[in-house]
Amino acid sequence: MEQRILYFDVVNGISGDMTLATLLDLGVPKELFLEEIKKLSIKDEFEILITKKNESGILGTNVEVVAKESNAHRHLIDVFDIIDKSSLHENVKVMSKNIFMTIGEAEAKVHGTTIDKIHFHEVGAIDSIVDIVGACILIDLLSIDKIYANTIPVGSGFVKCDHGIMPVPAPATAEILKNVPIKLNTVNGECTTPTGAAILKTLCDEFVDTLEFEVKQIGYGIGQKEFEIPNMLRTILGIKKKKNLYMK
Repeated sequence: MEQRILYFDVVNGISGDMTLATLLDLGVPKELFLEEIKKLSIKDEFEILITKKNESGILGTNVEVVAKESNAHRHLIDVFDIIDKSSLHENVKVMSKNIFMTIGEAEAKVHGTTIDKIHFHEVGAIDSIVDIVGACILIDLLSIDKIYANTIPVGSGFVKCDHGIMPVPAPATAEILKNVPIKLNTVNGECTTPTGAAILKTLCDEFVDTLEFEVKQIGYGIGQKEFEIPNMLRTILGIKKKKNLYMK
């Protein structure tokens, strides 16, 4: 038997837009992706720019979600309503809501409140909704059986967010990544965002730095920021053959 494997090789952190970029770079037709993401009821409130970009001599895909709104604050129930009112596949809806639940639980813990009272700031904005739902659409289209990732670099220093200046990793990111192997690297800045952290925490079956499988396709998602090291997220699509215990 064979399993379709998706391995997130987190070179220098992960964000929502980089996740979209690397999964598209695996070969999913962008026309198909754009057709699916337009099933959201907020389809007229954003535009997705998909381009090729070179990072350290490697050609990859860059994705930018341009929203027409600003400073949107939504509760978890509002985000769920947007997802439920869409005509997306049920599997995509379930994955998307699970990721938002991961973020909501972390935000509630950090701010000392309940999940129903949490206002999603950056993550409740249009671009984050598109990043999360879009990632789930692409994973569904790729028909993945198992998802793996390596140890996650998070960066260092400080980051400016809606609540002010925060240490890296941001408190929500740190909370999300509990029980997940992380690397406090020396890159100055936020390498892993709450959105990227929640995607991996929710969807990954296992975090491993070594894995044996047959490589079929490689995707490179290029980020918007500039760091001392390449700002890219690599995904590897492959086949893992399961041994038949009854074979002689």
